[in-house]
Amino acid sequence: MRYVKFKNCKEQVPIGKLVCVGRNYAAHAKELGGEASTEFPIIFLKPASNVIFSGNKVIHPPYSENLHYEVELVLYIGEDIKNGNDEQAEKAIYGYTVGLDMTLRDLQFEFKEKGEPWTLAKCFDTAAVLGEVILKSEHTLRGDENISLSVNGLTKQSTSISNMIFNAVQCVKHISSRMTLEKGDLIFTGTPEGVGRVVPGDKLYGQIENIATIETTIIK
Repeated sequence: MRYVKFKNCKEQVPIGKLVCVGRNYAAHAKELGGEASTEFPIIFLKPASNVIFSGNKVIHPPYSENLHYEVELVLYIGEDIKNGNDEQAEKAIYGYTVGLDMTLRDLQFEFKEKGEPWTLAKCFDTAAVLGEVILKSEHTLRGDENISLSVNGLTKQSTSISNMIFNAVQCVKHISSRMTLEKGDLIFTGTPEGVGRVVPGDKLYGQIENIATIETTIIK
């Protein structure tokens, strides 16, 4: 069992499900040849068993030739919520961190072409890298924080989270209208443009302004 890692808090909370939002930045949707959703966000899941933490290493699966990084704002859900309104959705968000949604892009494209679910392109051991969660009591999200990721010291992704199509509250509100969110669940809110391939030996460093940092190395 994996537990949420908090900054300046020793509470033990088991990680629940990882709910991920796709195509939540228009420029990212465009770079992958798709269109951003303007009505409802695309949703997929990752299991808690995919989670590693900043400082741990990402294992490159041998059955893929195109492993991509995706840096994201991650929301920590601190109380159960179902069919929440804006106020309830805001209240259910207890904290924030930065995460990496590692993706097997070649498998994802292959599954899409066949019209099959692309679960196995998103779900594999070490596919979700998390930083420490900072609680709302220590940081109030402005909504325009910079999010960035570098590979081997070169910046690959950098933008403001204000460019999200669906903001944090809207994500929680929509997801809770489709499934119950529970304490310990984490929501990956989507990645900006600039995603790309990484190979064994590459070093990744991500951060969200005033929230958290994350670092990992790709290994075989």
